Amino acid sequence: MTSSGNPSDAPSVVQRDGRAATVADLAPLAFAGYAHFTAMQVRGGRVRGLDLHLDRLRSASKELFGRALPDDRMRSCLRAALEDGPADLSLTATVYSPAGEFTVADPDAEPEVLVRTGPPASGPRGPLALAPAEHERFFPAVKHVGEPAKTHFLRRAADRGFDDAVFVDRRGRLSEGTIWNLAFWDGSAVVWPAAEMLTGTTMGIVRRQLDRLGVPQRVREITTAGLPGLSGAVVMNSWTPGVAVHRIGPVSLPPAPAFVDLLHRAYAAEPLTSP
Repeated sequence: MTSSGNPSDAPSVVQRDGRAATVADLAPLAFAGYAHFTAMQVRGGRVRGLDLHLDRLRSASKELFGRALPDDRMRSCLRAALEDGPADLSLTATVYSPAGEFTVADPDAEPEVLVRTGPPASGPRGPLALAPAEHERFFPAVKHVGEPAKTHFLRRAADRGFDDAVFVDRRGRLSEGTIWNLAFWDGSAVVWPAAEMLTGTTMGIVRRQLDRLGVPQRVREITTAGLPGLSGAVVMNSWTPGVAVHRIGPVSLPPAPAFVDLLHRAYAAEPLTSP
């Protein structure tokens, strides 16, 4: 088993709407699950793909709450969390409604923001073995909280000697991992799975930088039966633009170091931006 790369230290900052969060602020949220979030890696006080993170928060808020906070307020909350922290860290911004869940919210209720920071992360070293699991996420286009299936399938995969799980939809298509997007190499182009999934911010960064580099990209259905025809696979998320995958279920995938390097180069070409 490889290391997960998940930071285990206690968070260094937890803020609610730009101010230190109190126990009274956090207690109701400990029992709530109607919220969405975005996660990012901060380097030198700046982040890659800030526009994608803001777009994600805005669109998800409109979907869940019917309204979204202005970008300038969101950026102010991010800056407040970074002010006294180290230059390099992990940051999660969660947006929720004070109305909570299992209620009909006041249409004028404004969403609020909870920001947590912690040690920087870079993901596992890999290569990884993924166990296929039949699962389709609810609201797949929204990065929402309250998804016990992710942890359930991860732990079931680990019990079977795998590193993580990969989801297969009702049509037999590979879609995404528990906390990962998938990308494949067919020998000449980067292949993205065609299925309902969350479009990750790192995925968005890599795709637009590959376009700028002139690297061919394709979107097509990927099934476990079609894996032997591919020349490499990776997972990616906010930690990393690419960790090699050497096996999905019983199917071995060839090492593709040049493919992994390509994705890391594309990601590195994205400029860092201050909130």
